[in-house]
Amino acid sequence: MSDPNPSPKVDYGRNTNRADVLIVGAGLSGMITAIDMIRKGNGRNFIIVEKGNQVGGTWNDQRYPGCCCDVWSHLYSLSFEPNPSWTREYPGQEEILEYLLELAHKYKLYKHIRFNSAVEEARWDESSYTWKTKIVRLGSKDSEFGQDYTITSDFFVSGVGQLNVPKYPDITGIDFFSGKLMHSARWDWDYDLRDKKIGIIGNGATAAQIIPEIAKACKNLVVFQRTPNWVIPRADQPITPMQQAIYKYVPFVRRRYRAGLMDFRESFFEVVFDTESPVHELMMNMSRDHKEAQLPGEENSKLRDQLQPHYAVGCKRVIISDDYFPTFAKPTVTLETTAIQEITPKGVTVEGGKEHEFDLLVLATGFKTTQFMYPIKIYGSGGKSIEDLWKSGASAYLGLTVPSLPNFGMLYGPNTNLGHNSIILMIEAQSMYINNMISKVRTARSRGKQLKMERKASVVEKYNSEIQSRLGKSAFADPNCNSWYKNEAGLITNNWADAVIPYQKITSSINWDEYEVSGSAASEVKAEGTAKWSRVVEETQVSNTALLAGLLTTAGAIVAGVLCRKSVRSMLRN
Repeated sequence: MSDPNPSPKVDYGRNTNRADVLIVGAGLSGMITAIDMIRKGNGRNFIIVEKGNQVGGTWNDQRYPGCCCDVWSHLYSLSFEPNPSWTREYPGQEEILEYLLELAHKYKLYKHIRFNSAVEEARWDESSYTWKTKIVRLGSKDSEFGQDYTITSDFFVSGVGQLNVPKYPDITGIDFFSGKLMHSARWDWDYDLRDKKIGIIGNGATAAQIIPEIAKACKNLVVFQRTPNWVIPRADQPITPMQQAIYKYVPFVRRRYRAGLMDFRESFFEVVFDTESPVHELMMNMSRDHKEAQLPGEENSKLRDQLQPHYAVGCKRVIISDDYFPTFAKPTVTLETTAIQEITPKGVTVEGGKEHEFDLLVLATGFKTTQFMYPIKIYGSGGKSIEDLWKSGASAYLGLTVPSLPNFGMLYGPNTNLGHNSIILMIEAQSMYINNMISKVRTARSRGKQLKMERKASVVEKYNSEIQSRLGKSAFADPNCNSWYKNEAGLITNNWADAVIPYQKITSSINWDEYEVSGSAASEVKAEGTAKWSRVVEETQVSNTALLAGLLTTAGAIVAGVLCRKSVRSMLRN
């Protein structure tokens, strides 16, 4: 008699390192790709490898004081997974991470994720039409099972993005500082800031969030500024329980609100792109007025001059803050604009010989943003390395596909960053594109066939030439500032050259003529010509005036109908 409740077992010889898709990274990009696989019928035969100990990517890694998002909360969420319970207009790191943890649980992603695991190398195997990816176990207990192993997959997805590897400044003497040295992306909360002399190197978006917070606790703070920032008001405020209830129980209102936020942010693309536009001038004046209001009086005139940028708005990321400027007016805070000469065992010496002594040096120096995929070694068709392919600067068609890398897709890749809107809008479009490619490979495999899809180099060269031409005319290209948008040669490798909606439209189809398609299933794909799908439409489709007119007309028709029925009943009774 068979056991009606057999014990669970693992079949001998089962290969747990073979998958349809390998996704690298369990941040926003990797999670959205995996969720789309589930939602769009691409199955659950995927593995996610994550270097950290939790999902969330940059929102798990960055836990510095004041860490928050500079995009409105209702726009910084997935279109198909809205969060009506956001507590503030601008979400903090903890609330964003909580949202991502809930998504991971809802879609049961944890069983697919291998934490504390780093990709060392990925190689395309021409004989099997698969990727062979070497994984290194980072956890001490995990490594006892074996230091490394190989995952075989039909498709390789990079979800590592642009903000994952901390960048340390190349300053003489940095290794000899005898105090505490801390990168903003690796914050040590065990260190007590009270009564400490602190220096912070870097004054970009991250530093602008840290500075006001640590200034509240430390004995004194010195901020080393290379280039001042354009800063505009934040106007953050709590979202009331009543608003949360409306967003939850009247979804139309929430969708309408999100669409309005989308419209507003899209309208500011012109600010960071066209330096001659009236909107660009408006933004400059807004920032100046903001500074004047927060640092008033003759006593702050020197500070105002030191904090005034002399480059186009958008060349560096615009800071959105209401407490950045006022912090510099505190007697315990010093703005140092003289260039750093060296770091000494006691602190920092600037040009001219002045030395600042510190207990703690905070490095708010960002990430290795232009070194895409670093430090992963990737070898595609013919053994070509991604390092050789990108020796003149990273490039990818729509930031998604790279010549010589077949059955490969990346999210938040080269030239897909935004200076004006929510990156989630871009990532969702990228995930839809990649999932359509994955679907072709999975279908071929299910029929016992092989499929190799590789972007033509000529297509990428033409595309990259076009967007670099556009970017060269934008605020991003202003030679008067350095930013993480550019590589050392000055090539803009990070930012997209248009607004979000045009990108969504372009990524809503795949022209297979732009790919080298081979394998026994190639003819079926080529016969399709162009694959098309619907993009996520989030912008306002009907104006508020037209909507109100429609509601009033509908209400009028309902009232008229009720009155008419009452009149007919009255006539019949008489």
